[in-house]
Amino acid sequence: MLAVLGFAQLCMAQTTFPVNGVADPRSGTYAFTHATIVQDANKTLNDATLLIQDGKIVSVGENVTIPKDAVVVDCSGKFIYPSFIDAYSSYGMPVPQRSAAGFNFRAPAQLTSNQKGAYGWNQALRTDIEGIRVFSADDAKAKPLREAGFGAVVTHHPDGIARGTGIVASLANDVDNKVVLKERASAHFSFSKGTSSQSYPGSLMGSIALLRQTFLDADWYKNNPKAEGVNLSLQFFNEQRSLPQVFEAGDKWQDLRADKIGDEFGVQYIIKGGGNEYQRLNEIKATNATFILPLNFPAAMDVDDPAEMRFVGIDQLKTWELAPTNPGAFEKAGIPFCLTTDELGSASEFLPNLRKAIEYGLSEKAAMEALTKNPATLFGVYDQIGSLEAGKWANFMITSAPVFSDKATIHSNWIQGMKHEIKESNYFDVKGQYTLTMMGDKTSTLKLNLKDGGVASFIDKDTINGKYSYDGKMVKLSYTKGRGQNATDITLSGVATTPQQWNGQGLDEKGRYFIWKAAFDSGLEAKSDSAREKKPMELGTVTYPFLPFGNETMPKQETMLIKNATVWTSDKQGILPATDVLVKNGKIAAIGKNLNESGARIIDGTGKHLSAGIIDEHSHIAAASINEGGQSVTSEVRIKDNIDPEDINIYRQLSGGVTTSHILHGSANTIGGQTQLIKLRWGANADGMMFEGSDGFIKFALGENVKRSSSSLGNNRFPDSRMGVEQVLNDAFNRATDYQKDWNTYNNLDSKKKALTPAPRRDLELDALVEIMNSKRFITCHSYVQSEIVGMMRIAEKYGFVLNTFTHILEGYKVADKMKAHGANASTFSDWWTYKMEVVDAIPQNAAIMTKVGVNTAINSDDAEMARRLNQEAAKSVKYGGLSETEALNLVTINPAKMLHVDSKVGSIAVGKDADLVLWSDNPLSIYAKSLYTIVDGTVFYDREKDTQMRERLKDEKQRLVQKMAAAKRSPAAGGARGMQRPTPRFEYMNTCTDHYHSHGLLVIDAEEVIEND
Repeated sequence: MLAVLGFAQLCMAQTTFPVNGVADPRSGTYAFTHATIVQDANKTLNDATLLIQDGKIVSVGENVTIPKDAVVVDCSGKFIYPSFIDAYSSYGMPVPQRSAAGFNFRAPAQLTSNQKGAYGWNQALRTDIEGIRVFSADDAKAKPLREAGFGAVVTHHPDGIARGTGIVASLANDVDNKVVLKERASAHFSFSKGTSSQSYPGSLMGSIALLRQTFLDADWYKNNPKAEGVNLSLQFFNEQRSLPQVFEAGDKWQDLRADKIGDEFGVQYIIKGGGNEYQRLNEIKATNATFILPLNFPAAMDVDDPAEMRFVGIDQLKTWELAPTNPGAFEKAGIPFCLTTDELGSASEFLPNLRKAIEYGLSEKAAMEALTKNPATLFGVYDQIGSLEAGKWANFMITSAPVFSDKATIHSNWIQGMKHEIKESNYFDVKGQYTLTMMGDKTSTLKLNLKDGGVASFIDKDTINGKYSYDGKMVKLSYTKGRGQNATDITLSGVATTPQQWNGQGLDEKGRYFIWKAAFDSGLEAKSDSAREKKPMELGTVTYPFLPFGNETMPKQETMLIKNATVWTSDKQGILPATDVLVKNGKIAAIGKNLNESGARIIDGTGKHLSAGIIDEHSHIAAASINEGGQSVTSEVRIKDNIDPEDINIYRQLSGGVTTSHILHGSANTIGGQTQLIKLRWGANADGMMFEGSDGFIKFALGENVKRSSSSLGNNRFPDSRMGVEQVLNDAFNRATDYQKDWNTYNNLDSKKKALTPAPRRDLELDALVEIMNSKRFITCHSYVQSEIVGMMRIAEKYGFVLNTFTHILEGYKVADKMKAHGANASTFSDWWTYKMEVVDAIPQNAAIMTKVGVNTAINSDDAEMARRLNQEAAKSVKYGGLSETEALNLVTINPAKMLHVDSKVGSIAVGKDADLVLWSDNPLSIYAKSLYTIVDGTVFYDREKDTQMRERLKDEKQRLVQKMAAAKRSPAAGGARGMQRPTPRFEYMNTCTDHYHSHGLLVIDAEEVIEND
């Protein structure tokens, strides 16, 4: 031990810093004795000693030899824990500064990076930020973290999509170079572009596309270092790929999106979650990621105003109740995790919220590991911190009781051997009841109660209040005997032979000395939470999705026999009266009369109508972002990257018979993003909603939205005219043609030449355009004016492909013959008109005229509310265009299925097709028709009778939660750590995603872009 001490002293003596004054090389040696020492989550020592010198732990154990020069600190009755480690912080980093000019809607877009130097094209990629270069210790900000028990943090500069490197720093009050424990500990990422004022990316899917392209570019740059010259953004990106990769996701769905990017490029991210992961725990576990969890539990709402509470969703109430279960759910699921103070209003909220998480199921062992060993191991500093072992930094805290107990007080936090006082004043906690014996002329015995704040009660026949003080050795007691003129001050002073055995001298009312002693009887000793008797906690259940009308378990496929219905086949068989349909294994197994199937669920269709599920060819529901308008061409972005399975419109549209939706990118640019076909499987995750085996589509747009007619005052993004739109298309496909030639040339090289020839740069934008030219991806084009419609077809023919679908197409009746000759489909509105100049020639006969000419035509919604009554929209073509009822229903069933290339699977009732069905109460084209059952793949996802029952249950559940919040108001300890807050009513936007707002009397600038981005 002496050798170790000597070596440590030698090491500490070496310094490159000059001394201004007289050198003081004294080293601190401290021995903390008689403590309960928690070395780590698995090992606790009783009546043990911790010996430290020069900031490092020398020895810890029950039989430690204490050097003569050591300062001995008696820790009898105290606990010593490793200081906590915050796994996600921005401590010591500069605050990201946004532009002083602020956001100006009419200002020209910033299309290129403002960053000077040999950097990449997008300033949201801040790979050049090295945490060690911008870090500066800040004692004022470290203080609240130390008071919460933290001794070190993993910290980085939180700005941008790629954020550079982070460091591990201690929270000691010392110069910067000594507190840095690891200078390159991590690389950081997020979906937020931060302070970047560049227009791209302007959406979640744009951020994802930028990250994916950056991975590809970094690999290309590494293999072709001379192809582009110096690109420091990519160079740093590659250098940082060997570090632990931390992704700030902040929500359960964002967690999964981040993990998908990692899976694509062989990276296992450490994911900083959002606290709602318990709502999708199976998917979270499947990421195989380690998580960093915040403890930002929502505060209870003030529920006094019924008018306000009407607009609070039950999911908000359930989140308040269940959020504290998140860490415990991770532990039970076996998902590794760390904890952070990030997202808390103050670090002082951390311990109360952590104790609440323990109350809601997290074990003390798991909490300890999440705050010590897990982050230390994850970021490669477990050899320095994270447990109390010889050779590690002396980072520890001294507490009055087990640290996770409500009664625990942190007295001091020692970091790198430096003491930081927290609540040192009550270090000697002697509260409790004593027997006090005073021995003078006669011996008297009374009870002595010591309380917080130095308050003492002397109890004989009466209770007399007095005071006490105790500094660990010297004791002083005082009280006043008698009243008025007879009042006399009695003072007792003495020493503690042990913390609970005191004796000394006193002076009585006659000025005579006497001897006294006090012996401890009992006190309020804090017990660990695991030792407390816990009452069963009443908690609501997690539903899928975590919204009203969610299910506790996902609905299952059933064998169903729908009997005696009027079957609208949308097929050559037409309408079949009094017919049975058998559904088995998710498929239509049989159609006919008097069918039987043992064990099948029988649904009586007598007097009811059965149709194929409605298909909405043009929708914008169920997506976290719709428009990436930062550039004229954004074919690299994908709706599938940001599917939102918890959009309530999924359920609402199921209630209107919709089973399949084509989710389109918006119309903010000429070539928009890749679309996604989904089935409305309510409760499934994003992957579970994808229409398996469907072709890829992409959104194009023409006209006013693209050239930004309504925002031209600040528009500097090309194009600015209809002529420019055509040139964007020509240029894009010219570039794609050259790109394809380069790859064909490279792929046709023999193996020897290929080994010597750099591969072309992979470009996600051009990949999608090449797919179009090779008929592997298909266009749905936002269109209005006949000249542009014809022009778009000519461009398609020039580059050798067919324009698959014109959507909106309100002047389609003018060029229907040309569309038929080209081979295009049409997806239109039933009767919308005059909501902008492009549509003044719209007529309600449009769909019928195109149908009669021979163009495959569909009616779409482009509107979350209208999609609930697409059957009625189709019926308008019977009135205005003279279509038959079967032709009208085909507009929303088999016709959109054909234009989406899925008519072999859905769109009609035929044996072998997917069992996507709707049982209507009436003729499906009637305004009185209601969906009684909406079935997807043989699974009932909407049941009108069950819906009615669920509404009643939801009322009861909401009332239970409101009453629970009211109780939390009466007892704030039962509510959120931040106290009561006003309810946050949820008012929904009109989620219509096209540009027809003037018909509602609204003044909207660039309506489609603004509204589609919410």
